[in-house]
Amino acid sequence: MTHPNRLLSRVQGWIIDMDGVLYRDTAVIPGAPEFIRQLQDDGTPFVLLTNNSTLTPKQYAEKIGRMGIQVASAQVLTSSLATADYLLETVGAGTPVYAIGEDGIMEALAESGFVLLGEEDYRQARCVVIGLDRTVTFAKLQAASLAIRGGATFIGTNPDRTLPTPIGLIPGNGALLAAVEAATDRAPFVIGKPQPPIFRWAIARLGLPAERVACLGDRLETDILGGAQVGLFTVFVLSGVSSAEELERFEPKPDAVFDGPAELLESWRHR
Repeated sequence: MTHPNRLLSRVQGWIIDMDGVLYRDTAVIPGAPEFIRQLQDDGTPFVLLTNNSTLTPKQYAEKIGRMGIQVASAQVLTSSLATADYLLETVGAGTPVYAIGEDGIMEALAESGFVLLGEEDYRQARCVVIGLDRTVTFAKLQAASLAIRGGATFIGTNPDRTLPTPIGLIPGNGALLAAVEAATDRAPFVIGKPQPPIFRWAIARLGLPAERVACLGDRLETDILGGAQVGLFTVFVLSGVSSAEELERFEPKPDAVFDGPAELLESWRHR
Protein backbone atom coordinates (compact mmCIF):
# COMPACT_ATOMS: atom_id res chain seq x y z
CA MET A 1 0.00 0.00 0.00
CA THR A 2 1.26 3.48 -0.87
CA HIS A 3 2.26 5.49 2.19
CA PRO A 4 -0.24 8.29 2.95
CA ASN A 5 2.56 10.88 2.95
CA ARG A 6 3.26 10.14 -0.71
CA LEU A 7 -0.44 10.15 -1.54
CA LEU A 8 -0.86 13.58 0.08
CA SER A 9 1.96 14.98 -2.05
CA ARG A 10 -0.41 15.28 -5.02
CA VAL A 11 -2.96 17.37 -3.09
CA GLN A 12 -3.07 21.08 -3.98
CA GLY A 13 -6.32 22.10 -2.26
CA TRP A 14 -8.74 20.92 0.41
CA ILE A 15 -12.49 20.64 0.95
CA ILE A 16 -12.83 20.21 4.71
CA ASP A 17 -15.85 19.16 6.73
CA MET A 18 -16.33 20.85 10.10
CA ASP A 19 -18.54 18.87 12.55
CA GLY A 20 -16.46 15.90 13.71
CA VAL A 21 -13.30 17.12 11.93
CA LEU A 22 -12.57 20.54 13.43
CA TYR A 23 -14.86 20.38 16.44
CA ARG A 24 -17.67 18.63 18.27
CA ASP A 25 -20.35 21.17 19.16
CA THR A 26 -18.23 23.80 20.97
CA ALA A 27 -15.22 21.57 21.74
CA VAL A 28 -12.27 21.84 19.35
CA ILE A 29 -10.71 18.57 18.15
CA PRO A 30 -6.98 18.33 18.97
CA GLY A 31 -4.79 19.24 16.02
CA ALA A 32 -7.51 21.04 14.05
CA PRO A 33 -6.30 24.63 14.62
CA GLU A 34 -2.72 23.62 13.83
CA PHE A 35 -3.76 21.84 10.62
CA ILE A 36 -5.66 24.88 9.34
CA ARG A 37 -2.77 27.19 10.25
CA GLN A 38 -0.37 24.90 8.38
CA LEU A 39 -2.50 25.12 5.23
CA GLN A 40 -2.55 28.91 5.59
CA ASP A 41 1.21 29.04 6.12
CA ASP A 42 1.71 26.82 3.06
CA GLY A 43 -0.58 28.97 0.93
CA THR A 44 -2.68 25.89 0.22
CA PRO A 45 -6.23 26.88 -0.77
CA PHE A 46 -9.10 25.34 1.18
CA VAL A 47 -12.80 25.73 1.85
CA LEU A 48 -14.83 24.49 4.78
CA LEU A 49 -17.89 22.62 3.51
CA THR A 50 -20.55 21.68 6.03
CA ASN A 51 -23.88 19.93 5.66
CA ASN A 52 -25.06 21.64 8.84
CA SER A 53 -27.49 24.39 7.82
CA THR A 54 -28.03 25.99 11.24
CA LEU A 55 -25.49 28.84 11.11
CA THR A 56 -24.50 31.47 8.56
CA PRO A 57 -20.94 31.52 7.17
CA LYS A 58 -20.19 34.54 9.38
CA GLN A 59 -21.49 32.71 12.46
CA TYR A 60 -19.42 29.63 11.59
CA ALA A 61 -16.28 31.73 11.14
CA GLU A 62 -16.92 33.36 14.54
CA LYS A 63 -17.60 29.97 16.17
CA ILE A 64 -14.38 28.35 15.03
CA GLY A 65 -12.52 31.62 15.66
CA ARG A 66 -13.32 31.18 19.35
CA MET A 67 -11.62 27.78 19.09
CA GLY A 68 -8.44 29.26 17.64
CA ILE A 69 -9.25 28.60 13.97
CA GLN A 70 -9.19 31.86 12.02
CA VAL A 71 -10.79 31.79 8.56
CA ALA A 72 -12.66 34.28 6.38
CA SER A 73 -16.42 33.76 6.22
CA ALA A 74 -16.09 33.51 2.41
CA GLN A 75 -14.17 30.24 2.95
CA VAL A 76 -17.18 28.68 4.71
CA LEU A 77 -19.60 26.92 2.35
CA THR A 78 -22.83 25.50 3.75
CA SER A 79 -25.71 23.36 2.53
CA SER A 80 -27.89 26.43 3.13
CA LEU A 81 -25.99 28.44 0.51
CA ALA A 82 -26.07 25.50 -1.89
CA THR A 83 -29.83 25.08 -1.35
CA ALA A 84 -30.49 28.74 -2.07
CA ASP A 85 -28.37 28.56 -5.23
CA TYR A 86 -30.24 25.46 -6.39
CA LEU A 87 -33.63 27.12 -5.88
CA LEU A 88 -32.48 30.27 -7.71
CA GLU A 89 -31.58 28.08 -10.69
CA THR A 90 -34.76 25.99 -10.64
CA VAL A 91 -37.65 28.19 -9.43
CA GLY A 92 -36.18 31.70 -9.22
CA ALA A 93 -36.21 34.53 -6.72
CA GLY A 94 -39.60 35.65 -5.48
CA THR A 95 -40.90 32.09 -5.13
CA PRO A 96 -42.94 31.51 -1.94
CA VAL A 97 -41.15 29.01 0.29
CA TYR A 98 -42.10 27.42 3.58
CA ALA A 99 -38.88 26.67 5.45
CA ILE A 100 -37.99 24.91 8.66
CA GLY A 101 -34.54 25.69 10.02
CA GLU A 102 -32.29 28.07 11.89
CA ASP A 103 -30.35 31.21 10.96
CA GLY A 104 -28.25 29.61 8.22
CA ILE A 105 -31.03 28.49 5.90
CA MET A 106 -33.37 31.38 6.71
CA GLU A 107 -30.75 34.01 5.91
CA ALA A 108 -29.60 32.25 2.75
CA LEU A 109 -33.16 32.05 1.40
CA ALA A 110 -34.06 35.62 2.39
CA GLU A 111 -30.89 37.10 0.90
CA SER A 112 -31.55 35.21 -2.34
CA GLY A 113 -34.96 36.87 -2.65
CA PHE A 114 -37.36 34.08 -1.72
CA VAL A 115 -40.64 34.87 0.04
CA LEU A 116 -40.56 33.09 3.40
CA LEU A 117 -43.99 32.00 4.58
CA GLY A 118 -45.33 31.53 8.09
CA GLU A 119 -47.04 28.36 9.26
CA GLU A 120 -50.50 29.81 8.57
CA ASP A 121 -49.60 30.49 4.90
CA TYR A 122 -48.34 27.01 3.99
CA ARG A 123 -50.94 26.66 1.21
CA GLN A 124 -49.07 29.31 -0.81
CA ALA A 125 -45.78 27.42 -0.74
CA ARG A 126 -44.31 26.21 -4.01
CA CYS A 127 -41.37 24.67 -2.14
CA VAL A 128 -40.81 23.29 1.34
CA VAL A 129 -37.22 23.48 2.56
CA ILE A 130 -36.15 21.63 5.69
CA GLY A 131 -32.88 22.18 7.50
CA LEU A 132 -31.96 21.23 11.04
CA ASP A 133 -34.13 23.08 13.57
CA ARG A 134 -33.37 22.38 17.23
CA THR A 135 -36.58 24.16 18.27
CA VAL A 136 -38.80 22.33 15.80
CA THR A 137 -42.48 22.02 16.77
CA PHE A 138 -45.32 19.79 15.72
CA ALA A 139 -46.96 22.85 14.12
CA LYS A 140 -43.93 23.37 11.86
CA LEU A 141 -43.90 19.74 10.78
CA GLN A 142 -47.63 19.85 10.21
CA ALA A 143 -47.40 22.91 7.95
CA ALA A 144 -44.56 21.34 5.97
CA SER A 145 -46.44 18.06 5.54
CA LEU A 146 -49.66 19.75 4.43
CA ALA A 147 -47.80 21.97 1.95
CA ILE A 148 -46.05 18.96 0.42
CA ARG A 149 -49.32 17.02 0.21
CA GLY A 150 -50.72 20.10 -1.52
CA GLY A 151 -48.09 19.89 -4.26
CA ALA A 152 -45.08 21.83 -2.93
CA THR A 153 -41.64 20.51 -3.87
CA PHE A 154 -39.88 18.87 -0.90
CA ILE A 155 -36.23 19.94 -0.47
CA GLY A 156 -33.80 18.87 2.26
CA THR A 157 -30.62 20.82 2.93
CA ASN A 158 -28.73 17.68 3.97
CA PRO A 159 -29.35 14.03 4.87
CA ASP A 160 -27.29 13.69 8.10
CA ARG A 161 -29.33 11.55 10.47
CA THR A 162 -27.24 12.54 13.48
CA LEU A 163 -25.12 15.42 14.76
CA PRO A 164 -21.94 14.81 16.81
CA THR A 165 -21.76 16.63 20.15
CA PRO A 166 -19.64 16.19 23.32
CA ILE A 167 -22.51 14.25 24.92
CA GLY A 168 -22.95 11.94 21.94
CA LEU A 169 -24.90 11.76 18.70
CA ILE A 170 -28.13 13.76 18.65
CA PRO A 171 -30.86 13.86 15.96
CA GLY A 172 -29.76 15.59 12.77
CA ASN A 173 -31.66 16.94 9.80
CA GLY A 174 -32.12 13.48 8.33
CA ALA A 175 -34.33 12.67 11.31
CA LEU A 176 -36.60 15.63 10.49
CA LEU A 177 -36.71 14.68 6.83
CA ALA A 178 -37.65 11.13 7.78
CA ALA A 179 -40.56 12.37 9.89
CA VAL A 180 -41.98 14.50 7.06
CA GLU A 181 -41.36 11.76 4.50
CA ALA A 182 -43.33 9.35 6.70
CA ALA A 183 -46.17 11.87 6.95
CA THR A 184 -46.33 12.65 3.22
CA ASP A 185 -45.16 9.50 1.43
CA ARG A 186 -42.80 11.84 -0.47
CA ALA A 187 -39.02 11.60 -0.40
CA PRO A 188 -37.08 14.88 -0.35
CA PHE A 189 -34.66 16.09 -2.98
CA VAL A 190 -31.48 16.47 -0.93
CA ILE A 191 -28.91 19.16 -1.72
CA GLY A 192 -26.00 18.46 0.64
CA LYS A 193 -23.30 15.83 0.75
CA PRO A 194 -23.02 13.17 -0.67
CA GLN A 195 -24.81 14.70 -3.69
CA PRO A 196 -22.29 15.55 -6.46
CA PRO A 197 -23.48 19.14 -7.17
CA ILE A 198 -22.42 20.48 -3.77
CA PHE A 199 -18.93 19.04 -4.24
CA ARG A 200 -18.61 20.47 -7.76
CA TRP A 201 -19.72 23.82 -6.36
CA ALA A 202 -16.93 23.64 -3.75
CA ILE A 203 -14.33 22.50 -6.31
CA ALA A 204 -15.22 25.50 -8.49
CA ARG A 205 -14.51 27.81 -5.54
CA LEU A 206 -10.99 26.37 -5.32
CA GLY A 207 -10.33 26.60 -9.06
CA LEU A 208 -8.42 23.31 -9.13
CA PRO A 209 -8.94 20.02 -11.00
CA ALA A 210 -10.82 17.47 -8.90
CA GLU A 211 -7.91 15.01 -8.90
CA ARG A 212 -5.75 17.60 -7.10
CA VAL A 213 -8.32 18.28 -4.36
CA ALA A 214 -8.67 16.32 -1.11
CA CYS A 215 -11.98 15.89 0.67
CA LEU A 216 -11.49 15.59 4.44
CA GLY A 217 -14.37 14.23 6.50
CA ASP A 218 -15.57 12.04 9.34
CA ARG A 219 -18.73 10.62 7.74
CA LEU A 220 -18.29 7.75 5.32
CA GLU A 221 -21.76 8.02 3.80
CA THR A 222 -21.52 11.76 3.06
CA ASP A 223 -17.93 13.05 2.93
CA ILE A 224 -16.14 9.96 1.62
CA LEU A 225 -18.86 8.65 -0.68
CA GLY A 226 -19.56 12.10 -2.10
CA GLY A 227 -15.90 12.94 -2.60
CA ALA A 228 -15.23 9.64 -4.35
CA GLN A 229 -18.19 10.14 -6.69
CA VAL A 230 -16.64 13.30 -8.15
CA GLY A 231 -13.05 12.05 -8.28
CA LEU A 232 -11.61 13.72 -5.18
CA PHE A 233 -8.79 12.31 -3.06
CA THR A 234 -10.68 11.21 0.06
CA VAL A 235 -9.27 11.51 3.58
CA PHE A 236 -11.18 9.96 6.49
CA VAL A 237 -10.64 10.84 10.15
CA LEU A 238 -11.88 8.82 13.11
CA SER A 239 -12.53 11.91 15.24
CA GLY A 240 -16.22 12.19 14.40
CA VAL A 241 -19.22 10.03 13.57
CA SER A 242 -18.18 7.00 11.50
CA SER A 243 -16.21 4.28 13.28
CA ALA A 244 -13.36 1.97 12.36
CA GLU A 245 -15.83 -0.92 12.36
CA GLU A 246 -18.04 0.88 9.85
CA LEU A 247 -14.98 1.60 7.71
CA GLU A 248 -14.24 -2.12 7.40
CA ARG A 249 -17.66 -2.69 5.79
CA PHE A 250 -17.82 0.49 3.74
CA GLU A 251 -17.21 0.92 0.03
CA PRO A 252 -15.63 2.84 -1.56
CA LYS A 253 -12.70 2.92 0.81
CA PRO A 254 -11.10 6.32 1.50
CA ASP A 255 -7.68 6.99 0.00
CA ALA A 256 -6.17 7.75 3.42
CA VAL A 257 -7.27 7.20 7.04
CA PHE A 258 -6.10 9.05 10.16
CA ASP A 259 -7.11 9.01 13.81
CA GLY A 260 -7.74 12.76 13.67
CA PRO A 261 -6.41 16.08 12.39
CA ALA A 262 -3.28 15.91 14.58
CA GLU A 263 -2.08 12.71 12.87
CA LEU A 264 -3.09 14.10 9.47
CA LEU A 265 -1.05 17.24 10.16
CA GLU A 266 2.12 15.20 10.75
CA SER A 267 1.60 13.30 7.50
CA TRP A 268 0.91 16.52 5.59
CA ARG A 269 4.11 18.12 6.94
CA HIS A 270 6.18 15.13 5.80
CA ARG A 271 4.55 14.57 2.41
